Amino acid sequence: MKTQFDEIDRTILYYLQRRARMTNTELAQHVGLSPAGLQRRLRKLESSGIITDYVARVNPEALGFGMLCFVQVTLQRHEPTAVTNFRRFVNDLPEVLACHHLTGEYDYLLKVLLRNREHLEEFLMQKLTPLAGMDKLRTSLVLSEIKDGTAIPVDWEPQD
Repeated sequence: MKTQFDEIDRTILYYLQRRARMTNTELAQHVGLSPAGLQRRLRKLESSGIITDYVARVNPEALGFGMLCFVQVTLQRHEPTAVTNFRRFVNDLPEVLACHHLTGEYDYLLKVLLRNREHLEEFLMQKLTPLAGMDKLRTSLVLSEIKDGTAIPVDWEPQD
């Protein structure tokens, strides 16, 4: 369901996606509202599901995670039980940052963050491969990140 929002809402989203730690007073000044008016807008954006969370982006290498890879997964069977089991399993793996259900040759694409090659081997051989219902895995190591953004382009609207 698409929620209606105006230019002020777009401006709020623009600033929050780039500087979420900005104070409410600063943000209110940027968008031309009082702090109380801004709070009402923020509550509306949160309750409508447009703003889902406020998070800090962490440098993975600073914490010893130097290997990012993508794992393409094909399941042997696609009945609801097998799919549900796979999804639950993946949700519980801390190494998996994202999991996307795909069309095409592979069923799922996992974005996986690991410490090093040994951690990758452990993840693949001891966690992912033994899972019942696995058919095929294909792993690609990230050589460099060109873009890793999180900001949604708020000035773009999909056509209904």
